[in-house]
Amino acid sequence: MPNKRTLKKQIKYICGDLAAECMIAADYVPGVDRDAMFKCVAEIAALQTGALANATFSFDKVPSDFATAAEYHKARRAYYKAAYTALREKFNDKINSIVKAMNAAVPQKVKDANKAK
Repeated sequence: MPNKRTLKKQIKYICGDLAAECMIAADYVPGVDRDAMFKCVAEIAALQTGALANATFSFDKVPSDFATAAEYHKARRAYYKAAYTALREKFNDKINSIVKAMNAAVPQKVKDANKAK
């Protein structure tokens, strides 16, 4: 993880691209369930807001709590790694459920036509 700014930008890009796909599908794909697509957009917006709010972590220990600076840095790295891993897993799980809902809103004949290409 390079830094928090990059993480937040990636979250915004992913959510923006998914929302754009939903809006395009709702407007241009014949037979698509528009209400389901708009519901997906609302879920994406909520996901983005929650993920951006949860992207800030703070290590609650100070160097004086450890015997050496090396132990402090090791514990700090492990904390941030676990926190970012948990955030990434929750985000990816929610993205997968949104994509499944998006796919369910597309009619079967459009899916078959896309497979035939």
